[in-house]
Amino acid sequence: MKKEKRWKKRWRVMGKALHMEIREHKSSFIVYVILRALVIVMMILQIFNRNFENVFLCALTLALLIVPSFIQVNLKIELPTGLEIILLLFIFAAEILGEIQAYYIRIPQWDAILHTMNGFLMAAIGFSLVDILNRNKRFSIQLSPVFVSIVAFCFSMTIGVVWEFFEFAMDKFFLLDMQKDTVLHTISTVMLDPTGGNHTVIIRDITDAAVNGESLGLGGYLDIGLNDTMEDLFVNFVGAVIFSFIGYFYVKKRGRGKFASRLIPRPKKAECDYLEKAIEEEAIEEERKEPPEQVEDIEKS
Repeated sequence: MKKEKRWKKRWRVMGKALHMEIREHKSSFIVYVILRALVIVMMILQIFNRNFENVFLCALTLALLIVPSFIQVNLKIELPTGLEIILLLFIFAAEILGEIQAYYIRIPQWDAILHTMNGFLMAAIGFSLVDILNRNKRFSIQLSPVFVSIVAFCFSMTIGVVWEFFEFAMDKFFLLDMQKDTVLHTISTVMLDPTGGNHTVIIRDITDAAVNGESLGLGGYLDIGLNDTMEDLFVNFVGAVIFSFIGYFYVKKRGRGKFASRLIPRPKKAECDYLEKAIEEEAIEEERKEPPEQVEDIEKS
């Protein structure tokens, strides 16, 4: 019973803190409410269509929309309003527009755009983690702008690679198609070397491919995911490089860059620590709920 009460208390406190955090900035709150309403409408439509896979994606999106606020509350960092709005739009664009509305198919470069944004955003997060450490008075280290930018770049690329691992695992074990296919007209391989050696055989002007004797009607050879993976990593690289340059000049100018300051998270101020505020409010409410006799006994003791 004690553990159950403790967990309920934690959920209440976290709920209050998230409620305050979400409402902190008017512009990001408006974007959050609009996107959440659109997702709920989409979920209702998918329930009527009995498309429960998309219902799950909508539920996942609703949870992901809370993540930026959850990070701010628990890690005690302040996401600039601009960055928070970009994160919310990114989640909506990836899950609702990309998956449910099939923008990945309708708009050929949709996936590339999102992976570029991902590289940019992950570099911003990686940069902020190092920058916050760099500003912390408890640590007697001063990192150069170049080093901070390199760490941000490496963090972004690592996240990009891990995501491609995830896509491959989903395709491999659950027979999905997260690593999108590409139609090729030229291939090179050593598997077709008639001598069984390591000589590359090049086949050009491919106009069709067949599986089990049946033509696929694709107008070329089907590449299963390799080109998509490399393109994703490349555009992630581009996004990471762009932000690393921005971050470099931000550190070099000691945080005076107006554009960069709108995108780089920073430590929370004490008055904006909503988790502490929620804990204090919960403690006050518990004191009010205590029976009068119990309060008198506590005072006498």
